[in-house]
Formats: sequence, structure tokens, C-alpha cells
Amino acid sequence: MKKIVDEVVGEGLEKLLGERVTLFCVNYIYTGKLVGVSETCVLLQDAGIVYETGEFCIGPWEDFQKLPQDWYVQLSSIESFGVLK
Repeated sequence: MKKIVDEVVGEGLEKLLGERVTLFCVNYIYTGKLVGVSETCVLLQDAGIVYETGEFCIGPWEDFQKLPQDWYVQLSSIESFGVLK
């Protein structure tokens, strides 16, 4: 049996703190500045929902709807994440 023994601190979502991230979730795509990470959720500042992406490598989102305040997203709903636009 092979096992990974090293634990790397500050990877994943924690590594992206302070960045504008995109979270591909079960039902929606959220984007905003990642300002908090807890055991159960993340906190996005200047957040919004992306309803149409357009081309990923070109320009702004095709349809981005800003949320009225900072927004929490459950970790259990996040399928993938990263810095995109």
C-alpha cells in the first residue's frame, strides 16, 4: 500500500485567500474576492453569480449578477475552484 505522509499547510482554498476566485458549485457559479475559509464554508466579498460565462479566456463574464452583500458558500457544494477572470 502506498500512502502520502506529508501534510502541506496553506494549499487549496487557503492559498487563494485575497484573490478573486470562481467557485463552480452544484447549482451555480459564484465569483468574488475570497476573504474567509472555515471548516464548513467560504466567505466571498464583492460576490456575484455567473449565469453565462462566455469564453473563459476572454473578457468579462457574459452575465454576472452582483449580490447585495458579502456571501457565504458551503464547502460541500463546491465542485471545483480557482482564479479565472
